[in-house]
Amino acid sequence: MLNRLTYCLHLAIQALTRNFWMAVASAGMITVSLGILGSFLLVAINASQLMKTVESSVEINVFLVEDADKELLDQRIRQLDGIQSCVFVSKERALEEMREALGENKDILDGLEEDNPLPDGYRIKAERAELVPVIAGQIQEMPGIKKVRYGQGWVEKLIAITRWLNVVSLAAAGLLAVAAVFLIVTTVRLSVVARQQEVSVMKFLGASNWFVRLPFLMEGMAVGLIGALVSTAFLAGGYYYLTLQVEAASLFFLELVNDPQLLVPVFTGLVLLGLIMGGLGSMVSIRKFLNV
Repeated sequence: MLNRLTYCLHLAIQALTRNFWMAVASAGMITVSLGILGSFLLVAINASQLMKTVESSVEINVFLVEDADKELLDQRIRQLDGIQSCVFVSKERALEEMREALGENKDILDGLEEDNPLPDGYRIKAERAELVPVIAGQIQEMPGIKKVRYGQGWVEKLIAITRWLNVVSLAAAGLLAVAAVFLIVTTVRLSVVARQQEVSVMKFLGASNWFVRLPFLMEGMAVGLIGALVSTAFLAGGYYYLTLQVEAASLFFLELVNDPQLLVPVFTGLVLLGLIMGGLGSMVSIRKFLNV
């Protein structure tokens, strides 16, 4: 068994050496395909992270009537499903925050301490953005509630954009992966056609289908692995450089994802995908040439 594997490996290396430029072309196609796919995945991850950041900033502002039963409302609001945080804001605290927001112009609020027109209220955050309209509607129906604000219209648009982005990301990633596989199948098939006579001779000598397939499988996986490693190296290096440039520019509104738990699976997946694409391309390409 070991001798057969060694012989097949020797044939694969010999084929790669003999068809060097064909192998380079195949590896180059994998590099480009995975580079495009990887770039799109990185954009999708950052876009998703940005949407989560925006979603986390969505608040429900609840304003109470003057004689509201605060203890009962507090209990009922905190019992609602999907509440991440609920902070009571007294009218005194609201007035103080308004002073801080006005800065140098805070003097215009002088004299309001004794006759504060601001209502007591709550600032509520939901576990997920799509729960905001539901929670807001439930709170609005409670007795003692004067008004509920959460950015009606804008939140619904945010939810729709997030869903659209997720669907497009998955669809585009799937299409790019399928296109890359077909591209590799076409490229590897050219190599198989050039060696059709070699395959025929091996079959006439009694070689099994798997014995014929194995050198091509090894060759395809080697080409796929090389292309994937080159693509991943360029992609990781370029992304790291871009991250440094964004940090140096102090673009607080554009913070790229640098969490290894999110990035490592992407780059590892690209390497594995290149390996699989190369092997799959070889298997599909040689299949019809085994019937001699």
